[in-house]
Amino acid sequence: MPATPPPRSRRRPPRPPVRPVRRRRPRWAMRAATTLSVVVLASAGIGHSVVTSLDADIARVDPFKDMKNRPRAGHGMNVLLVGTDGRDKIDDSERRRFRLGGAPCNCTDTIMIVHISEDRERASVVSLPRDSYAETPPHTDQVTGKEHRGHPIKLNAAYAEGGPQLTVRTVESMTHVKIDHYLEVDFASFMKTVDVVGGVKICTAQPLKDTYTGLDLAPGTHTLRGGAALQYVRSRHADASSDLGRMKRQQRFLASLVAQATSSGILLNPLKFRDVTRAVLGSVRADRGFGTDELLDLGRAMRTFSPSSSEFTTVPIGRMGFMVDGIGSTLKWDPEKSERLFRALRDDKPLASAPRERTAPVPRVAVAPQQINVQVENGTSVKGLGQRVDTALAATGFRTTRRPVDAADRTVRRTVVAYDPRWDRSARSLAAALPGAELKAVPGLGPTLKVIAGTESHEVRPVRGPEPVGKESEVVRGNEVGCP
Repeated sequence: MPATPPPRSRRRPPRPPVRPVRRRRPRWAMRAATTLSVVVLASAGIGHSVVTSLDADIARVDPFKDMKNRPRAGHGMNVLLVGTDGRDKIDDSERRRFRLGGAPCNCTDTIMIVHISEDRERASVVSLPRDSYAETPPHTDQVTGKEHRGHPIKLNAAYAEGGPQLTVRTVESMTHVKIDHYLEVDFASFMKTVDVVGGVKICTAQPLKDTYTGLDLAPGTHTLRGGAALQYVRSRHADASSDLGRMKRQQRFLASLVAQATSSGILLNPLKFRDVTRAVLGSVRADRGFGTDELLDLGRAMRTFSPSSSEFTTVPIGRMGFMVDGIGSTLKWDPEKSERLFRALRDDKPLASAPRERTAPVPRVAVAPQQINVQVENGTSVKGLGQRVDTALAATGFRTTRRPVDAADRTVRRTVVAYDPRWDRSARSLAAALPGAELKAVPGLGPTLKVIAGTESHEVRPVRGPEPVGKESEVVRGNEVGCP
């Protein structure tokens, strides 16, 4: 009689092999910053059933239809993230309150390439100025049906002329980076999502005021809700850097949103997760290849994502105010420096060099410290205070007299920056280096500004001037552009 075979072990059957993460990607950028929260939230392991019901909320678009002669695919995943006008979806009272009057422009307000590394441990965000000089490939006008040969255009106008498809084709032609996914978010989606996550914290070292959008922020830290957040990321006239400054603020906002999404209980709360995703997906458009499975796959791959895993930059500009007949003033990219940047994306390389420790961000100001003359006065009875303030201002680049004097009033509490109104931009730049200082206009004072140091608020912090045109584009990580 044959021996009885030993009983089989009760080991669980082997798990099926895990599918490799497909080359898909979530949504980001200015308002799409919101969509990144969806990806990060999925990384918390929230079930497929919660996310699957949301797939139907995504409006679909086919930006890759009949596209030929595209760039060769690199490593990692590239998403073209665009923010569109969409003010027609916002009610009249909010349009008045947040100064969204006028007809929608049917153009892209924000354009970013978001690159997710192949190992899913790094995200690189490259802002493309909307006024960039571009040349479109041959295409058919989506409004008139007219056939167009390639012609000069501002980058954001490609959307009005040829929709998402022409936008993708134009970006690929300019960057030689193959776009894997397309995500489009409008004003309404942005506002709703920021409200759902409870607002986003931003900080500014200098006042930000833009009469066009209604933005009015004092120096310090602020938690912005939907409408105010929209004012912050839309403002082009809050400082002298125009659209380039606006892109930097969008990057800061995105970094803060990522920090909040990855550090708050939102990741572990399925109901909050559902509310956030519905707010985003309810008014977003994506290519047909981006769905629930891609969202979950990518989310699981990004379990370790954090603000320090992200890096932000803007295409290097070689020439400001490049005039084009029939188009107006444009921004011309620096050909060599921009090629280096996009080659890094194609090769899946970090945009920044060696890892850096977290440091407090050094704010840029409208006028470089090296161009500002300062006379320091000691407005207190504290011996040597004037000399300490003078030395600290000189160390950050201001042209101090190096000979501080005593003020007529020795009972000053709050430090004062006295200035001739003709040098108001210089005064605001100096005040940014003296947190809490009071600005005081003194007609006829002349080009030398006066700092009257008080017993309070005489701390000096470093500032730096606007980024020079044509320099290598600055790359910062998410933990370097958020609030200290």
